[in-house]
Parts: sequence; C-alpha cells; structure tokens
Amino acid sequence: VGGAEEAEVELREIIDFLKSPERFTAMGAKLPKGVLLVGPPGTGKTLLGKATAGEAGVPFFSLSGSDLVEMFVGVGASRVRDLFQQAKAKAPCIVFIDEIDAIGQSRSTVGAIQTNDEREQTLNQLLAEMDGFEPNNGVVIMAATNRPEVLDKALLRPGRFDRQVQVPLPTEPGRREILAIHTKNVKLAPDVRLDRIAQITPGFSGADLANIVNEAALLAVRRNGQQVTMNDIDLAIERVVAGLQRKTPLNDEVRRKVAYHEAGHALVASLLPTQDPVHKVSIIPTAKGALGYTLQMPEEDQYLLGEQALRERMAVLLGGRAAELVIFDELSTGAPNDREKVPQLARRMVTE
Repeated sequence: VGGAEEAEVELREIIDFLKSPERFTAMGAKLPKGVLLVGPPGTGKTLLGKATAGEAGVPFFSLSGSDLVEMFVGVGASRVRDLFQQAKAKAPCIVFIDEIDAIGQSRSTVGAIQTNDEREQTLNQLLAEMDGFEPNNGVVIMAATNRPEVLDKALLRPGRFDRQVQVPLPTEPGRREILAIHTKNVKLAPDVRLDRIAQITPGFSGADLANIVNEAALLAVRRNGQQVTMNDIDLAIERVVAGLQRKTPLNDEVRRKVAYHEAGHALVASLLPTQDPVHKVSIIPTAKGALGYTLQMPEEDQYLLGEQALRERMAVLLGGRAAELVIFDELSTGAPNDREKVPQLARRMVTE
C-alpha cells in the first residue's frame, strides 16, 4: 500500500492490538470495536482492509453491504448473525464490510413514506452484534464507505464505529509511491520519470494511477514497442483526462477556428501569474466530444485558491472565445464546456 501514511498510522495500532493484546489490557485499554474507512472512490479503502488483516496475521471475513440485503425480510439479519457467530469462533479476527452505506443508511430520513423493513432489520441486527448485550471479544469490524453522511447516527456512536479513518486522495510523494508499486512489473524506458508523473497528476486517486500505468502499457503493445516510454504515459494521462483521439480530422475551416480558440486559452494561461503552466495544446478531436483542448499541468498540489487565482481561471476559460472574436469577429457554438464553467465559478465565488 502506498500513499496512505495517516491512515496507516491509525491502523497499525489495531494490528498491534490483535498481535499483542496483553500490552493494551495491562493499561486498561480496550480494543476499538469498529473502524470506518472514509474517503473518495479509488483511494484504497478495501486494500487497506486487506492489508491490515494480512499484517496482523488473523482471519479475515470480507463481504459487501449489498450481500446482506435480500428481497425476503429477515434474511439479511440472519446473515449478520451467522457472520458474527463464525467470526467469534475464529476470534481474534477482522470482519470487513465494504460499501456499508448499502445497509447502514439513516433510518429516520425525512419524507421516507415507505420504510424498507429488510434493510432496517439488517441494520438493527448489525447494531446489536456490534455493541449489544453479548460481547464480541476480539472481533474488529472494519467498514468502508465514500458516503459517511448518509450513515445512521447509531452506527457512528462510540462503542460501534468509534474510529473514523480518513483515506484522502494521495499527495505528490504518495502518488510517487503508488506509481512505483504499479510499475514494478512494467518494462519502463530510461526516459520515464515517476516523480514528474506524480507532479502532473494532482487529484488522481490510486485507482486512476493504476489505470494510467495500464493504459500506457497497452499503448506500448499497440505500437509494437519494447518498453513503455514517457510519451505513452503522457498519452495515457490525456486519454483519462480528455478521452481517446478520434481518427477523422476536422475540415480546414473548423480546424482553423479550433486552433485560434485553443491558442486563446493557451496564451491567456501562459501570461497570467497564478495559472498552471500549459503542458500541451491539441486540435485533434476526442471521443468525449471536445474538438480540441488545452492541457495545463500544475507544478505542485494546491490546497487553497485566492480570489485572484479564481478570476484568472475565468479569464483562461474565456480566452478561447476572446480569441475567436479578435480573429473572426464572431462567436461560434463551440466549447459549451467553457460557457458552463464560468457562470458556475462566478456563482460559487459569490455564494460560497
């Protein structure tokens, strides 16, 4: 597992507890009942669950929240009972429930006219098993979700999921680690620099990075190459961001308009101080419907944006239309994406 330093620290404690509980019990500390891994999709929550069980060397029961819910009322609750019976027989062990929002959704939602008896019974049984009258000694319950806000309050109280571990998108050093793991069995050319790839992929999750490495390898095979080059990886990143290049070229007049439009974006982006440097400008249409695109690649991860940066971002988005006005004296219907983003950004600047 790469790029999950903070989450790793929290989970190591559980591993220590499962390996040598006497150190903790001598101090009067109890094993945390449940650990909820929270984070965006693709950040490695399920992977961390597997890794924790592997490191602790204890049995691992894993299932998805949707495995517990059936059409027939009472089936889910009996499955939860069976699961915990098996787990207690094998304790100490880890029970991992992926996508727990499938059964753990809040029960008292406003406007819920019809209730789902099956899901509620399943949830009630889970609540009782986690912290009811019968102790479940040595059974640690781990669960993963990317929607913690919909979970029932009773599920999140201390004594049940009393520990929430955030698994955020990886930082630049984290992305470097993840890329090193995924490129271990890939034949890389000498020009491939993983630190550069980590630098130009902010906001990418671990799953995205794995996908980029795989796409680059597929592109290398397609051109009968012996190694994956930096160019393959650049194309793979573009394929993920912008979509596959279409083979049919645009006619000359349209291409000329697209070229000036993209040059407008690129020119404004390169002249404004707060904007990310321009990495590539393309006038080859993509499968996602863009006639061309200007790709800006940041030099570092950004956590805060000031008003100037946001205003300049709007200027870059409008740069394409401005260029069309200057050269052709008229606007076209192209680039609906720019037109949508500018009012959205302006509205958010005012309201948020």
